[in-house]
Amino acid sequence: MYMKQIVSQHGVPVSIVSDRDTRFTSHFWKSLQENLGTQLKFSSAYHPQTDGQSERTIQTLEDMLRACTLDFGGAWDDHLHLVEFSYNNSYHDSIKMTPFEALYGRKCRSPVCWTDVGERQLLGPELVTQTVDMVKIIRSHL
Repeated sequence: MYMKQIVSQHGVPVSIVSDRDTRFTSHFWKSLQENLGTQLKFSSAYHPQTDGQSERTIQTLEDMLRACTLDFGGAWDDHLHLVEFSYNNSYHDSIKMTPFEALYGRKCRSPVCWTDVGERQLLGPELVTQTVDMVKIIRSHL
């Protein structure tokens, strides 16, 4: 699933921050990440803010999945792609934009907001400048 959902769509991460769950501390996982050149970073038991941020995100996603399952029926994993889309296109005060905008440098076009269809595409130096500016904004909010 990791190769299919993460690496194939976004490339190999430079680093991964996780808790100390056995799935993330196993020999297999460590060897895989070492061979991919990914640095593993583990949250500290003495730094509850890291776990708090993760736990809030997990709770939000669980609530969204529960609501979808109750409203539409079926198994929770049937709705995971919808929840992922919704979460990634929701404004996050901590970065002052959506995760989609932070990752791709533009707003997501979706059937909900067709008014942005005529947006112009950025190319060349203008794209680089806007991307650098966006990274500065995100870093200033973290």
